[in-house]
Amino acid sequence: MNLAVLGAQWGDEGKGKIVDLLAPRFDIVARYQGGHNAGHTVYVNGTKFVLRLIPSGILHPGVICVIGNGVVVDLQALFGELAELTRNDIAVRNRLFVSDKAHLILPYHRDLDLLSEARRGERKIGTTSRGIGPAYEDKIARRGIRVGDLADPVSLEQNVRDNVLARNRLVHDSTMDWRDVLEQLRVQGATLLPLVRDVSLMLATAMKAGQSILFEGAQGTLLDVDHGTYPYVTSSNATVGGVCTGLGVGVRTIHAVVGVVKAYTTRVGAGPLPTELSDDIGSRLRESGNEYGAVTGRPRRCGWYDAVAVRYGARVNGLDALALTKLDVLDGLDEIQICTAYRCGTRTLTEFPSDGSQLARCEPVLESMPGWTAPSKGVTRFEDLPENARRYVARLEEVSGVPAAIVSTGSERKDTILRHDVIASRLSGFVA
Repeated sequence: MNLAVLGAQWGDEGKGKIVDLLAPRFDIVARYQGGHNAGHTVYVNGTKFVLRLIPSGILHPGVICVIGNGVVVDLQALFGELAELTRNDIAVRNRLFVSDKAHLILPYHRDLDLLSEARRGERKIGTTSRGIGPAYEDKIARRGIRVGDLADPVSLEQNVRDNVLARNRLVHDSTMDWRDVLEQLRVQGATLLPLVRDVSLMLATAMKAGQSILFEGAQGTLLDVDHGTYPYVTSSNATVGGVCTGLGVGVRTIHAVVGVVKAYTTRVGAGPLPTELSDDIGSRLRESGNEYGAVTGRPRRCGWYDAVAVRYGARVNGLDALALTKLDVLDGLDEIQICTAYRCGTRTLTEFPSDGSQLARCEPVLESMPGWTAPSKGVTRFEDLPENARRYVARLEEVSGVPAAIVSTGSERKDTILRHDVIASRLSGFVA
């Protein structure tokens, strides 16, 4: 039985913790899209791990991890993660594999990313400038360099030379030497090639042998290049469809989908955020929730829980259950609000608008609920939560249309509530 875990908001929902929590119940954890612009943060016994490319299951001995063809790979970033894991005594040998069809992020992609963002002027997207978008552009334009190309020296040299020279013509004053890029790839390839596999075949063989797979997404539904708040989106499919295209598996291999959501809403970079709070409450959420990018350190914009957006995420992904994170960040608030609809001019919208300019004009229709003073942090049983916290979770389920099977009450693995009644009805066989 295979499970997909993905973000149902604007990313940064806490997917790393949820994947880490569930990983021991699966044989394989497979990342299907994105690049090293997405950091999944996991705390284990007080030690913080930020995994940008490597699936979060790597922290569990015996769990196999794969990076699919839908991921764009910066080899320098990948090797940096491997070194960090080794320093922390996390064994990765014979446990991590990379698709031969995954595309590489090369030095000129970062230059092009910076150039593209600068040219946008006031309409900046707010990218991490790590070369993610240009690498996907080259992929779609059929001029990208893939992991498998590292095994073909003749083709690799020709492609690197052509690409670097072409990019030098685009980037003002660029004198990048294609020979330096090629030599770096040759050195990196010698290390990487033992990890390279036909991931689609590998996963098919594993499933035929009865092994289970946890599909791990990056970013979030509202950053999906097709279904997000375009153009303020990432360059890949962060929704459930990305599992199939990003790993080479059939749609029937996905047996259930869990959407990870925060108990409030955050967003990094530009783009509409209807519930955004630019007051002391927003600042409190940012500081209490440590809402700063795991990769970039950029402060996240914070707002109340947006049920309209989550309902959209539930529809697009066919969510079976929610994993609700950071409930404890709301501890101590006298009043908590929930966005249940949008007001746009004279109209009230209960469905997420597909037009980004319309979304930017929307104001949240807010419903107020009493907060709680007793702490929820570290609580591991739902009945031990403060009464108003339980009511809040119940209301989020009602307005989102999806039950919460998991509730996170802190950053550590143990700070988690497993709601066995919901699990039995929605995720039986996936979560103990």
